[in-house]
Formats: sequence, structure tokens, C-alpha cells
Amino acid sequence: VIGSPYGSLSPLTTNPDTGQPWGADFPAATVRDTVALHRALLETLGVRRVAFAIGGSMGGMQVLEWGWHRDLVQALVPIAVGGRHSAWCIAWSEAQRQAIYADPNWQGGRYAPERPPAAGLAVARMMAMVSYRSWESFTERFDREPADPGSGADYQVESYLRHQGKRLVERFDANCYVELTRLMDTHDIARGRGDYAEALGSITQPALVVGITTDVLYPLQEQRELAAGMPNAELALLDAPQGHDAFLIEQQALAGLVADWRERVVDPAL
Repeated sequence: VIGSPYGSLSPLTTNPDTGQPWGADFPAATVRDTVALHRALLETLGVRRVAFAIGGSMGGMQVLEWGWHRDLVQALVPIAVGGRHSAWCIAWSEAQRQAIYADPNWQGGRYAPERPPAAGLAVARMMAMVSYRSWESFTERFDREPADPGSGADYQVESYLRHQGKRLVERFDANCYVELTRLMDTHDIARGRGDYAEALGSITQPALVVGITTDVLYPLQEQRELAAGMPNAELALLDAPQGHDAFLIEQQALAGLVADWRERVVDPAL
């Protein structure tokens, strides 16, 4: 994925003009750019046909963009995503970016490697973790249980969020985090393609749109819109209490939905 510190092109990549990492000067990229890069890779590997593309959240954005590669990808499974990033999602992204920008070590993205904006990145991750889960999930897992003595937190849920923030700081880059949130904010299948409804109608491959009943980040109304607007799509619901992250947690249930659809729709066409 363009922008990821684990990928081949990100703010950590060397800028050939300066010999230094791109950092905050990394060129703006889109989900569509990532899919174009993936297509180039598949062609280099000699792949001639993909049975179906499947992905959740940002991966679901990529799946929808594969709708304009009908010569290669035969079917689609977008999970927990909409056809364009909503104002709600952009607001979450901006709040997280501002947490990073507020870190004293940020300084416009040009921080010393030995002093990354750890506090800001940790807070951004904590905010994201709240959006990834649900009221039911947090209540069932933590309720109002007190934190362990010496943890510095009053409640278990506070301790959990701080732990998640610390873990991300240990493995991620703040500039990459900013870039990835901006990349997702650009997601709009109709950008440069005319009317939004017409763009949805242009995605003609068989598709299984999966929505999560407790997702507060990409609510079911977005998946219903996709299934209604894509001419060969059907909607499946993953009924789970964990919120947006349920597609990562309830893998067996999700696999069952996909397997049923694959047997009915995709396999007979192979």
C-alpha cells in the first residue's frame, strides 16, 4: 500500500532529489494509485485472471477500484466500507492528524528520527481504536473494571487504549500514519468518473458487499447503498458485537458468508 512503512513507497522512502526520506514532503497518493501499482505487480508476475478481490476497510476501497479492471478481476467482495469516504470518516482522520501535529516533536513533519512524535501518534491510535470497536464490545470486555495497580490508569479501558498507542509507536511512523489517513480521505469511486450513482452502476462484476451490524465507522447504510447501486451485487450482514474490527475477529463467520457466495456465484463462472 502506498504510504505504508511496510510497503515499497512511503514517507520513509528516499527522495532521489535530496537523498533523504520524503517525510512530510511525500507526494499525495490515492487508493486508485495503490490499485494501479498492484495491477502493475500482477502483470509483472504474469497473472492473467483474478477470481475475486476481497478486502475490508481500506482494503475494501481497493476492491471497489478493481471494479474498473474487469478484464482482470472477475468478482468483488468489499467489506465494511462505502463508495466514498464520508464526512464522518474524514472527521475521525483529521482529529487523529491533529493529535500528531500537536506533539511538540512534530515540527511540520521534520522531526529527528531519535525523537519521533510518539505521544501524538499514540493518541491518534487510541482515537482510532475507539472508532474500530463498539459500545457493546467495550462494555462486554471492560465495563467499568478498575485498572491494575501501578498501571497509571483508573479503568481497564484506559489501560487498554494506552497499551495500543504504545504498541503502534514501537512499529509505525507518524508521517506514514498521516499519509495513510489522507489517502483514505481521497476515496471516492466517482472522482473523475462523473455522477456517483452512474459510477456505482459501472461496477458490473458480481459482488458480495459485507456490512457489519455494529460498525460505527462505516455504518450499514453505506453497504446498503453499494449493494443497491452495483447492478450485480448482493448484501450480506456480519452480525457481530465488535464493531468495525469484526471482519478481523469473526473470520470463521465471514469465511462462511464468502464461501456460500463463491459457490453460488463465482465458481460456476470459472
